[in-house]
Amino acid sequence: MSADLLFTICSIAVIPGWALLVLLPRWRWTLGLISPGVVPFVLGLVYLTLFLTEGFEGPEGSGFGSLEAVMLLFSVPYAVVIGWIHYLAFDLFVGCWELQDSQKKGISHWVMIPCLFMTFMLGPIGLVLYLIIRTVKTRELTIYA
Repeated sequence: MSADLLFTICSIAVIPGWALLVLLPRWRWTLGLISPGVVPFVLGLVYLTLFLTEGFEGPEGSGFGSLEAVMLLFSVPYAVVIGWIHYLAFDLFVGCWELQDSQKKGISHWVMIPCLFMTFMLGPIGLVLYLIIRTVKTRELTIYA
């Protein structure tokens, strides 16, 4: 399967999960399929399969040791897809955690919608937004409570 097709399939595959988190946050299928990490797990399996079959091998001098080496590594289409799946899986996992945690803490879902959108689009910014809202709402500084 081409890197372009895999990129498209994985990008589309997360949209139903995000839609469930936003539109049906308390539906048992949302909590049963998305929240425990089933979709991120499946993305992880795709990631693992790609890593084992395509590797993370780039041209001479590529790697993770410097910005230049990473840029060179990501000149390879399958390496970009592997990296993209990494983002998709972890952002969705974080969104699931935010939703579950907000439900435990009694945070309004209307407040969560912007957090989930930002986590979907800009990962860490959505998490930071949620943690700020959570801290203000609960007056707890720890994320483990």
